[in-house]
Amino acid sequence: MDKQPLRIAVTPPDALENEPIWIKVILEAGWDYVHLRHPGATLREMKAIIESLPPVYHSRLRLHGHFELLNEFNLGGIHLNSRCPDAPARYNGSVSRTCHTIEEVQEYKDYFDYLTLSPIFPSVSKPGYSGSFAAEELASLPEGKVVALGGVTPFRLPELALLPFKGYAVLGYLAGAKSIEDLRLRLGLFNN
Repeated sequence: MDKQPLRIAVTPPDALENEPIWIKVILEAGWDYVHLRHPGATLREMKAIIESLPPVYHSRLRLHGHFELLNEFNLGGIHLNSRCPDAPARYNGSVSRTCHTIEEVQEYKDYFDYLTLSPIFPSVSKPGYSGSFAAEELASLPEGKVVALGGVTPFRLPELALLPFKGYAVLGYLAGAKSIEDLRLRLGLFNN
């Protein structure tokens, strides 16, 4: 992993009650991006989340859907997945993509800013969803292109440091925080 790994927080499927505060705390802690991943959210709900954040943070938000919001805000990019597999016509901003197999990584590695690969470890947010990659497969990933997702906690960072990941993305460990203070504590553990 790079000396300064790319650090991404991914929102849970359903918006948290205090999500704008949650996002602000993560970005203030120096994380690179927050991926807004709310598959069931309406356009109005997604817009309200973005509007509730200071504009200085907008360029560090990436959308997993409702790409039309790119016309209203200076956002940090989009993330493609099975639900939203294509970028809007004439969009030339930053694009990342979800992958669940090494074959997908090989297929897409030359076309995206980065790829997330999951699950690397047993998921925190989806019980029974386990890592399915052999160490040899992960060791052969293209350098500086893939972000580890799935079961990433501060306690897994030593393992990730041995592999060619560009960085890591965290969903369940951060979303599981019981309060903003708990979230700050959890974020701090990634710096130790």
